[in-house]
Amino acid sequence: VEVLDHPELRGKPVIVGGSRERGVVSSASYEARRYGVHSAQPMATAARLCPHAVFLPVRMVRYKSVSKQVMAIFHRFTPLVEPLSIDEAFLDVTGSERLFGDAVHIAKQIKGAVFREVGLTVSAGVAPSKFVAKIASDMDKPDGLTIVSPKHVTRFLDPLPVSKMWGVGKVTRKALADLDIYTFKELRSTPTDLLVKTLGQTGARIKWLSMGVDEREVVVAHETKSIGHEQTFRHDICSLDDARAALLALADKVGRRMRGSGFLGKTVSLKVKYHNFKQITRAVTLDRPTDDGFAIYAAVCGLLTKTGAGKRPIRLLGISLSGLTVSKISEQLSLFNSGLDRQHRKNVNIATDVIIDKHGDKSIRPATLFPEE
Repeated sequence: VEVLDHPELRGKPVIVGGSRERGVVSSASYEARRYGVHSAQPMATAARLCPHAVFLPVRMVRYKSVSKQVMAIFHRFTPLVEPLSIDEAFLDVTGSERLFGDAVHIAKQIKGAVFREVGLTVSAGVAPSKFVAKIASDMDKPDGLTIVSPKHVTRFLDPLPVSKMWGVGKVTRKALADLDIYTFKELRSTPTDLLVKTLGQTGARIKWLSMGVDEREVVVAHETKSIGHEQTFRHDICSLDDARAALLALADKVGRRMRGSGFLGKTVSLKVKYHNFKQITRAVTLDRPTDDGFAIYAAVCGLLTKTGAGKRPIRLLGISLSGLTVSKISEQLSLFNSGLDRQHRKNVNIATDVIIDKHGDKSIRPATLFPEE
């Protein structure tokens, strides 16, 4: 999307992410990936690997807008679209072939439509199951089309390393290596009882996947399970007062996201990552669900001391709400015991949301978040 908006960047290494000091890579162009840059990598590492790259901040609003355009094109060809992320989705086109042709022809039409109307290339995988289609879609990026027919599934999978399989991380790879299993074919040829003895039910699951067997259907809608926000700090936070101020800002953002999504949440979770990358999570369930930033803030302040905060530098703080329900006026939680009723508090939130939507995040905030003069 950044190259689309800035054609002069075409052919150059481009890295999108947070600050160079403390942020992580959100995405990198293929020119940057040749230097070893990849997503979720510290930006400082990416800068060392590719110092001549163009570094850009994340513009999530723009990316979501483009994603909606692409997903809308998907829906022209089938209602059975299951988004995996902002830039990836499963499509079941078995009911669309009479209208648009076979799956391969549909994939070509989608690729062409996205390129003409949005200006982006799409890589597609056509296969008889979700698992195989996902692997196929990754084979020939950034503008590929990989087709795996039902009779050629094992031929396609057999030479692949087991690291390509979902759910196979470092620990599982080590266990498989101890059994001299490095490829899908070696996994497929291993007795199921030996895999179960070594890996439990995971062993049976990956054995089926190694044969291309995946009976999951495309699921049109996913239930939203949690809403949250987190921040990695440019400099480690060392005091409880600084941590509480950061949590107030985070809680305010989470509250606005909750209201924007139309949800209330009952379980508040706090994530603390320390300077040594050790991470601690604590949670509390409220008496009543809320979408109010100050209620969320009060809850996480109660959790903060349970994480050991104040004793060592903090690198990251995060807040999320789960146990979500659809927001209703009668369910609004009263924050203050100073006479403000629930409807009054709701009106305050509505007013601040309108101001922020019109004038930006810094237009109105809790007073303690304004710098002292």
